[in-house]
Amino acid sequence: MEVAMHRSFRLSLVPLALSLALPAAAQEAAPAAPSPEEQAMMEAYQKAATPGPQHARMAEAVGTFDMVVKSWQAPDAPPTTDTGVSTRRMVLGGRVMVEEAKATMMGQPFDGLGLHGFDNVSGRWWATWNDSVGTGLMVAEGDCDDQGACTFTGSWNDPVTKGKVTARMTSHWTDANTEIFEMHGPGPDGKEMKMMQITYTRRAQ
Repeated sequence: MEVAMHRSFRLSLVPLALSLALPAAAQEAAPAAPSPEEQAMMEAYQKAATPGPQHARMAEAVGTFDMVVKSWQAPDAPPTTDTGVSTRRMVLGGRVMVEEAKATMMGQPFDGLGLHGFDNVSGRWWATWNDSVGTGLMVAEGDCDDQGACTFTGSWNDPVTKGKVTARMTSHWTDANTEIFEMHGPGPDGKEMKMMQITYTRRAQ
């Protein structure tokens, strides 16, 4: 009888011991608070990754657009005109816009893929472009105003000279559903000329 009571008393102490030990163990296992430097670093990364008003404005340009593409080979030559369709959508949680274009260029099928974004760190807009008439990458950076008018400078590798070609690109909206894109680059004489103009007209949803 006495042995049984002693054993029962010891067993009753186990929950009490565990209840006292667990908070201490949890306190020992809790990670240390970040240092001021670590906290500042985390806040900087969070600020860089958070979509802002520029990304919201970019999202206003999503949709399906009919394109009219005019291309010039020389300043005094008439342009060729082609047509196509461009679709734009937001990805990566509203941080980047993807543009996919399908058109004809000089009678041949043409596919293009572009990315558009705003870098919170640099405070500048950026764009990339790949298409089916090459294997290289065009990279551009620029600025846009509150009305959506943008000026970019971009470059790519020239297949003939193997050197960099630099172009100036502008875009603006004439109304809520029409955007005009223009590209100016070096002409045959090396002087800047208008190379391309694309009129985007958004289809009704």
